[in-house]
Amino acid sequence: MNRRYAAILIALIVAIVAMFCSRDRKRFFTHEGVVWTTEYHITYEARNDLGDSIQLILGNLDMSVSPYNKASLISAINENKTTRTDGHLQRLLTASREIWRESGGAFDPTVMPLVNAWGFGYKSGTLPSRAQLDSLLQFVGMDKVTLHGDTLLKSDPRVMLDFSSIAKGMACDEIGRMLARNGAENWLVEIGGEVMASGVNNHGKPWHVSVDMPSDDEADSHESALVLTLDSGAVATSGNYRKWRIEEGNKLSHIIDPHTGDSRTGTLLSVTVIANDCMTADAWATACMVMGEENVKNMMGKRNDLGVMTISADTVSGSLVVWSNAPFAKRVNQ
Repeated sequence: MNRRYAAILIALIVAIVAMFCSRDRKRFFTHEGVVWTTEYHITYEARNDLGDSIQLILGNLDMSVSPYNKASLISAINENKTTRTDGHLQRLLTASREIWRESGGAFDPTVMPLVNAWGFGYKSGTLPSRAQLDSLLQFVGMDKVTLHGDTLLKSDPRVMLDFSSIAKGMACDEIGRMLARNGAENWLVEIGGEVMASGVNNHGKPWHVSVDMPSDDEADSHESALVLTLDSGAVATSGNYRKWRIEEGNKLSHIIDPHTGDSRTGTLLSVTVIANDCMTADAWATACMVMGEENVKNMMGKRNDLGVMTISADTVSGSLVVWSNAPFAKRVNQ
């Protein structure tokens, strides 16, 4: 073999090796979009683009648990067209019942009729009377639904379920597990402000997650209250300062108290929860908003499994008051 052919052969071998090495090399991918009327942002390090798998997960969840999708399984259950459930609904029901018990009923997906009555659901409503709320309360309570295998039984056909306050967290968990199965160690999944993360960002640093400062002045403003360091686990925030409206001079919030049927608009403006999984963080953030400031402090001040921060309004000074428990303080970026 003369030198010319030897050089060509070596160059060809080098090119083939380089091609396969480049295919095997991990790099960061980013996917953004809108799902369930909210934005999502997903960043992960992998060898291949996993966008199709992300869309498959979001699509499957939409067809399962979205009450705003008329073709979804939960819509069929709410309309009493079926009693069948799937794996997604079974996990949501099991998790929801546990948090419902632990929170003393503050977290309750059967609150859907009340959400609709106040105009924050998929049906129109404005300012329900006390009599209307009392009539709807008889259909609210997780003790009114029972899961037998894959069959969901209701104590009354008018009972309805809305997993909006836990489903985004579940979606973050599902996508995170898919990324891990595909060899991704470093990733962050954010859907509507609910976040699940693992590892480090593209600069080799732990992920930084900003928590918004509550503000009624501009619904779309994003002034940071603080920044959390997150290399594993999840964080979720719930508040009454984004999704609200004024009716007959009254400020109405989408946070509905399952005990009274009232729209929650107290001094507690936002709650941020850190947990091992996003489904738990998502649900507890809503539960804490319903519980109110003092109840949150009494319960969460004693817990080590959940990090919790509240931001409240001081009605005297007009300033904001921040409280957090010890597990939350450890995650704050100094």
